[in-house]
Amino acid sequence: MEGPQFAGGFLFDGDDKPNRLGLWYTCCMPTVLRIGGLRVVVYFNDHRPAHVHVIGREHEAVFELNTPRGSVTLRENYGFTRREIASIRQALIRNLNALVAAWERIHGTA
Repeated sequence: MEGPQFAGGFLFDGDDKPNRLGLWYTCCMPTVLRIGGLRVVVYFNDHRPAHVHVIGREHEAVFELNTPRGSVTLRENYGFTRREIASIRQALIRNLNALVAAWERIHGTA
């Protein structure tokens, strides 16, 4: 898995696919980080607690950011292996400040 690339803003790539519920969120899911070929997104119309969706290769996982404690925990996994989840989690931890800042730009205080 390639190293993460912080998007620095919100990207609308046009490569969106429906989520696990079959809903398209192209207009509502800005990419806030890339981890190799995976997109880390925050939905505009989402709920607390602060969390991110990791999407790619027809898989999806949801990680809670657990601020202010700062630990990153897996909430849902649809298709990633344990090894992939561990690698994704470490990348999210390394970029936690940027992820929390992105959440707060969209939703207010985490």
